[in-house]
This record gives sequence, structure tokens and C-alpha cells, in this order.
Amino acid sequence: MTEERITRVENPDGNTHTSTTIISDGEPRRSGAGTWFVLFVVLLAVLVGIWAFTQMGGAEMNKDNAVAEAADQVGAAAENIGDAAKDAGQAAENAADRVTGQ
Repeated sequence: MTEERITRVENPDGNTHTSTTIISDGEPRRSGAGTWFVLFVVLLAVLVGIWAFTQMGGAEMNKDNAVAEAADQVGAAAENIGDAAKDAGQAAENAADRVTGQ
């Protein structure tokens, strides 16, 4: 915005002096290539950040799946051991029955 001020000063002698002052806020700023470059770099950084977080999330999910699978395998092994102990107990009972004649 431009503003023009006209000031009139009268001396005691009767002389009049006029001065004009023009005040402007400056030319409107135009966005240059530098602004677009900074915006592009910021957008690129945001996209790289999103990609990195999605990759980390996948690794975390894979780790959780591996732990769950290992727990299932431990459970299956424990069941097999339980079955083997049951079979051993039955075999011992059968051997004791043969010894005692029952």
C-alpha cells in the first residue's frame, strides 16, 4: 500500500514550505525458485519419513509373528513330551503288571 503525505509549514515571516512524503510498504513479494525448492525438500523429507515408519512397522510385525510361531512350536514340543511321558508311564505299568502277574 502506498500513502502520500503533504505537509505545509508556515513560518512567522509568512513563508510557506510544502514537503511531500511518499510511504510505501514495498513491492509485493513474489515466490521465487528458492521457495519452491524449500517446499520440495520438505515434502520429500516427509515422504521419506512416512516410508521409513511403514518399513519399521513391517519389521516389528514380522518379529511379533516369529515370536508367536516359536511359541506355537514350543507348545507343540511340550505336547509331544507329555505324550511320550504318558506312553512311558503306560509301558512301565504294563511291565509291572507282567512282573506281578496281573
